[in-house]
Amino acid sequence: MTNQGELFTTSPVDMLMYEKAVYKCGYSNIAGIDEAGRGPLAGPVMAAAVILRRDILISGVDDSKKLGPDKRDKLFDIIMSQALSVGVGVVSPSEIDEINILQATRRAMLYAVQNLSREPDYLLIDGITTIQSLLTQKTIKKGDSLSLSIAAASIIAKVTRDRYMIDMDSKFPGYGFAKHKGYGSAAHLEAIRKLGPSAIHRLTFGGVKEHVVCTSL
Repeated sequence: MTNQGELFTTSPVDMLMYEKAVYKCGYSNIAGIDEAGRGPLAGPVMAAAVILRRDILISGVDDSKKLGPDKRDKLFDIIMSQALSVGVGVVSPSEIDEINILQATRRAMLYAVQNLSREPDYLLIDGITTIQSLLTQKTIKKGDSLSLSIAAASIIAKVTRDRYMIDMDSKFPGYGFAKHKGYGSAAHLEAIRKLGPSAIHRLTFGGVKEHVVCTSL
């Protein structure tokens, strides 16, 4: 595993700067990686890995948090149709409780890479934490605003997770998952107090663990 910070000695000037620098070093299949769902009290953490065609520029692609739902949905379809490969990784709430959210996020990112149909030779990862892979890696703070590949991954991860939580709203009525997507809104916290945690809540998270009923045999 290599983190080659020496490749990047100037400030980013466009969303393809990091990709162009990697291509110049002889790599050909760059996967941008990002996650969605580290902070919520319920639902899985998901990650996406996206390999785009060389020098492609998809207008409007940016950090998913800066985009509205309609814009994200439109870009999701464009990315899915134009990307060379897209992989998604999912780690369940029970796994999050078992190994903690940081390790669960790293695992989801690894799963996303493993689920790519095309094998990458270089990883651009949002944030500051590498994943357990022998592939050459570069972590980028706020990478979803600086790298097109990472931004595309952030949109895929966010939209995929949001759609999952909307589906969970009908399976676990009363919590409002379709509205807050599992985040700790006042209405969500009140629902947990009234109903107790559901099967998709993270039982080790504050706001949930206080309402876990322990039973003994």
